[in-house]
Formats: sequence, C-alpha cells, structure tokens
Amino acid sequence: MNSSIKRPPQSIDIFCKVIDNYGDIGVCWRLARDLKAESQASIRLWVDELHSFGKITPELDPCLKHQVIQGIHVHHWCSDNAFTGQPAEVVIEAFACDPPPACVQAMKGNTRLWLNLEYLSAEPWVESFHAQPSLQPNGLVKYFFFPGFTAKTGGLLREKNLLPERDKWQHNQPEQKNFLAPFFNATQLALWKQGAAIINLFCYPSAPVDELVQTLVKANQPVLLLVPEGVAPSLEAEAARLCACTAQISPLQVIRLPFIDQRDYDRLLWLGSLNFVRGEDSFIRAIWAARPFIWQIYEQQDHAHIIKLDAWLASSQTSMPVANVMRAWNNATGPGSFSTLFQDIFFNPGNYQQWAQEADKYCQNLSENKTLSLSILDIHYKISQKV
Repeated sequence: MNSSIKRPPQSIDIFCKVIDNYGDIGVCWRLARDLKAESQASIRLWVDELHSFGKITPELDPCLKHQVIQGIHVHHWCSDNAFTGQPAEVVIEAFACDPPPACVQAMKGNTRLWLNLEYLSAEPWVESFHAQPSLQPNGLVKYFFFPGFTAKTGGLLREKNLLPERDKWQHNQPEQKNFLAPFFNATQLALWKQGAAIINLFCYPSAPVDELVQTLVKANQPVLLLVPEGVAPSLEAEAARLCACTAQISPLQVIRLPFIDQRDYDRLLWLGSLNFVRGEDSFIRAIWAARPFIWQIYEQQDHAHIIKLDAWLASSQTSMPVANVMRAWNNATGPGSFSTLFQDIFFNPGNYQQWAQEADKYCQNLSENKTLSLSILDIHYKISQKV
C-alpha cells in the first residue's frame, strides 16, 4: 500500500449507470476490485443494468438484486428507492450519475469523501480541474476527479502486479496454448504456433472494417482475427466476397469469441500483434499490454471526439505514422486512406518494429504515475486529515 495512506476507508460505495454497454461498467468493476485489493474496504457496487455486466463477469446472476462477486457487494440499482442503509465513508459517482436522493440525504455525518469520477481525457484543461471541490446543497463538498495520463491527474487503473504478470505470461507458451484451445480449431492453433499474427478487433459500427478486411485479404499473409460476438457482424461476409472476387483462398482466419471476463480479455491483448480497442476500458488495457494498438474513441456530436483524440495523440507524443492510421480509423481527415496507411505500418517489418517499441515505451512511462485507485485513497487521507 502507498506509504502516504495512513488509514484507508472502511467502506466505499460506487454508483454506475450503464450507458455504452460495457465501457462504464468495465471501468467501475475494475475500480471496485482494485480498491478492494488496495484498501480492504467493504465495497458496494450499485449498477442499473446487470445484463451487460454479466457479459464481462460470467459468475454474476443478472436476476439477483444483491450478490457478492469476488468480495464485492453488487446491488441492482433498479430505482432511486432501492438504496437502503447507511452511505459509505467514500461515495463515488461514476461519470456524473447522481446517487439516489436517499443516499445523498444521508451522506452528512457518514461520508468523508464524495467523488464525481469523470471520463478519461488528455485535454490540457483537465489538470487544473482535477480534484477541485464543489459545495453541494446538503452541505457536503463533492470533488471532481479526473483520470489521466500525467502526474497532475488521477492516473489510470492498473493493478499492482499487472505488468509482472503480463511479462511472465507472455513467456509461457504452454499456458497460452491452453488459453487459446477453447477458441481455436486445430488449423488455427497450428497457424499460431507457426507465428501467424493475432489481431484483436473491438470497435464501434462506424469503424472502416471493410477497409481492414480488404487489406488483410490482399496481404496474403496468415492472420488470426479475433472478434467478439456482435462486433462488425458483416465482417465474414465481406471477407468471403473479396475471396470470391479474387478467386483465392484467403489465409485470413476470422475467429468469433464469446464475451469473456476481464482477466481473460487482458490475456487476449497480451497475445495481440495488434489490438483494435474502443472507448475507455479496453483502451487502457491495450496500453498496459505494451503492444501496438489502434484506438477508436467514443463518438460525440460535431466531431468533438476528434479534438479529444488529437489531444491524446499530442500528449502521448505518438509518432506521425501511428497517429495518421489512428485518425483514419476514427474517420478523421488525413493524408491517406486507412487501408494504405495500415498496410504501410503493419506489414512493413521496420515500421512495425518501431510501432512496437513506441507502445512498450509509452506503457513504461505511464506505469511510473500513481494509479487511479491509489490517487483516490490518497485524497481520502488528505480530506480525513482536515476533519
């Protein structure tokens, strides 16, 4: 535990409303487990939609109003009247979802720290707004807490032993084979053992998937393309159409995966020669995988998301070839089509090697910052000292 934390909180409430299927709950579930590991607090996670939650946590029963999963008390937040009991010492509202009025009313005298956990952003203004207080009608102070990529923000979610576990697992081929065996057939396992590239594809519907498939088919190199169920549903048909047009047997293998728990998803990313990720949760996990990745940011009206994408590209000092292909994947204007840019950076060994080195260096640089969980526990300690 961080030496600056004298007394961790005894209880934590996290409130989450599922907006984008898996992203919001993905972040909150990781945060709940990591706060538990770092503080040993009693943690309640209040979630309004359990079916999406169950996709990434198979042991969860979406029909139960309350259950304990991996030491976390999971409550179905089915209405504002569902909250009963005493609010926790730390209350975290994820992404501006207001806690139930009964909880807010009862916070005074019970809650030491009230946080509004904001969405991740690399925009420069975040540093000056991070951890700023706001007096609320009930007399308590709410703090706006920004995850981020610099030491002046709340940091990123990362478990204490994540990177050593990754390094150990990436050098254990028997464990990797056992992990892949339920998803791969014999031909696909053989291709993997022979060194075929693994590409993980997790994207929004607007991504130029057809261009990606065209490039992979035309490259005429064995590729294992792993795609979660429901993502890019026309992908197989497009690959078959291209092969029919060119009268060739494509070495591209499309492998559909069921949704799996978060720890197994991390392992998929650790295996990837390239990881396409989207939103916030899978983006951060791709960074910790230290492998080349292409991020599709969550889309907003009037292309506001492109401003946020460019802010991250600038803050991360992403090289121009990687930045160009990432902007093309996000349908931003650029110097060329996605397929042309992608082919040049992925299938050119020298360019790919530079990309891999850049991803590894970025991961190492960010790992020097305080994690999100430790930043939350640290501000709890500072607030407690003032009381």
